[in-house]
Amino acid sequence: MSQYQFFTCWEVDGTPEEVYRILEKPEDLPRWWPSVYLDVDILEPGQPGGVGKRVALFTKGWLPYTLRWAFVVTEVSFPTGFKLKASGDFEGTGVWHFQALPGAGRCQVTYDWRISAEKPLLKYLSFLMRPLFSANHHWAMRKGLQSLVLELKRRQAPTEEERRFVPPPPGPIFLFNLRN
Repeated sequence: MSQYQFFTCWEVDGTPEEVYRILEKPEDLPRWWPSVYLDVDILEPGQPGGVGKRVALFTKGWLPYTLRWAFVVTEVSFPTGFKLKASGDFEGTGVWHFQALPGAGRCQVTYDWRISAEKPLLKYLSFLMRPLFSANHHWAMRKGLQSLVLELKRRQAPTEEERRFVPPPPGPIFLFNLRN
């Protein structure tokens, strides 16, 4: 009952290369996706290109709990995507894929997230709370799309002055901060 599969699809104004360069640096997630990513630590840098990179994350959604988990990059294919293996409060795999769309500078971003919830709260209440836990994930991904759009605009702005006028990403909403 604690198995989840989420498939997210976004379309953004940017190239696969631009999106890849943003998402390949998880240490920047708390800056540009702060509504979800509270803290990120690079545990091992991995090989050149990213395979083997190990990352520890502290995340949240709009529900009143936090998650501690880690991932290792298992496969990279610049600029079309990468795969990761998650452990901790989540166990499973995630696959990011970036594809250019017809027209100048548009990209389809997909994320296939197949996990089992290992945090006791999630694991043992999934049978009852599955719709809420799923809604929490979808909220986090909507915030991710908003934040990625803003980060792309910031990076694409031709001058430093124009970059300052891009609004900041939506920040975290703290209802409670439960660590367990």
